[in-house]
This record gives sequence, C-alpha cells and structure tokens, in this order.
Amino acid sequence: MHYHPLNYIEPLYRPPSEANSLILQITNGCSWNKCTFCEMYTDPQKKFRPKPESEVLAEIKQVAERMPDVRRIFLADGDAMVLSFKRLQAILEGIKQHFPNINRVSAYCLPRNLNNKTDQELLALKQAGLDLLYVGAESGDDQVLEWVQKGETFDSTVTALNRLGDAGIKRSVMILNGLGGSQFTQQHALNSARLANATQPEYLATLVVSFPKGEERFQQGFEGQFQALNQQQLFLEMELMLETLDLKKTIFRSDHASNYLVLKGVLGKDKQRMLDMVRSAIADPTHAGLRPEWARGL
Repeated sequence: MHYHPLNYIEPLYRPPSEANSLILQITNGCSWNKCTFCEMYTDPQKKFRPKPESEVLAEIKQVAERMPDVRRIFLADGDAMVLSFKRLQAILEGIKQHFPNINRVSAYCLPRNLNNKTDQELLALKQAGLDLLYVGAESGDDQVLEWVQKGETFDSTVTALNRLGDAGIKRSVMILNGLGGSQFTQQHALNSARLANATQPEYLATLVVSFPKGEERFQQGFEGQFQALNQQQLFLEMELMLETLDLKKTIFRSDHASNYLVLKGVLGKDKQRMLDMVRSAIADPTHAGLRPEWARGL
C-alpha cells in the first residue's frame, strides 16, 4: 500500500498471467456470487458494490504520478464488466490518458455481463483499450452448469464469447477439470470441448476443481451425489476433452497450481504431443513428472 495509493478491499484475486499487472479494483466482490464451486467472494467484506467512478479516476491519476510506466492493468474484482458501458468507457479513457505506455487492460467477465452492452459498445470498449477478458465458462454442459448454479448455459456462453471475438477483444476461457464429478465426467469433457470449438478463443486453460473450505456448499447443488474424480479419472477426462478439441490457433495452458500435470502448447499443432503426455500419465503416473500434492493449490 505504501507504493501506490490504492484502496483495496481484500482478499484480492487475479489470474496467474496478471502477476506483474497493476490491479485496479473498480468493483468489490461478484454481482452473481452463487456458483457453488467458488469461495473467492464469500467473506462479509466482499459483498458486491461498484467503487464510485470519481474514486477510481482519482486512483488512476494518483498511481500514474508515482508509476507512469505501468504497461498492464487488471480491472478487479470478480466481474468488473458488470459496470455500464458509460462507466467502463470513462475508466478506460482515464487509463489511456494517464498511462501513455499501457499496452494491455484486462478483466474477468461473466457472459451475462454483456447483456447490457450492444455490439457497437463492445467495439468502443476495445477501441478505448480493453484488450483481454477472462471468461470462466467452467463447463460447456448445461446440466453441470445448472447443478453448480453458474447461471449460464452453453448457448449464453457461446454467444458472449463470439460477440467479444467479433469486437476484437481477446478471450481467455477457463474450464474446470472434474467439475461434473464421476457422474457427469464424459458429458462435461465433450461439451466443454464443443464450446471451445464453437468459439475458437485465443486462450484456453484448465484448473482442477478443489474445495479448500470443504465440499458442503458444492454438494448441496448435486443433492449430495457429487463424487470427486481421482487423479487417474482427471487425466481420462482431460484426454477426452483434448481428443475432441478442434482448435486452429488457441494457446492452451494447464499449468495452474491445481493441476497435477502441466500442459502448454498451441491447439491444434501441439495436440498430439499433449495427448501423448496425458496418456503417459495415465499409463504410469510415477514417471510423468506430476506436481506433488503438497505443491498443489489455488
């Protein structure tokens, strides 16, 4: 806090790839906050509210006076894109004015966040400097999405991702490996691949679903029937998804700390290499260079 005058309401979250970005908190918490797998914004102080526009613009100006060479900014918290087009445009213009060397502004985005924005407004946000949005699709399977209370469907997610692509805004899509448990593992893998194929995102990543605070909240959505995948089952689900993916030039990452097996490549040119790695882990986990349990986490 002594490096720059930012008024954070913690805990603060950002994607791993934003480790070196300035985090500008323009909202607190998540406006949806019903997903049973997510515990990021359940603390009392994380109740959703937008930060006043005047306060955000003042912070931008004050930080720029001390750190004028910032190149990347991540707009927090969970769904900054829920803000109106007018407010987002004002914030982006403020960033552009005070950070002349900025080359990327990004944020999380729920598909429903785009319902109050026209295609022309999305294009205007891109022109104002919005470069990349992280979309937690979680799954492409409607049944899994309903049980985890995501509030989205295959169709709503595809529509949102394609609208962003048409506006020239890059999309980083996240799928949760194991989200459907053993009951829905096959349809989760197949339909998640189908979602990616239908949208051709610039980036695709997987995390393994985990419950650091326990499974009770999550189990309620599955009526107590959720059975978590073991390591072998997670690899089999990943194999099926990779087999089904038909992507042209999507950067794929499965390197988050929750994953046992680190995969990096471009789909489709590296598809076979990554499939071979997954199959090696299935055949002999002891020689696959897997991340040990103690090193895994969120």
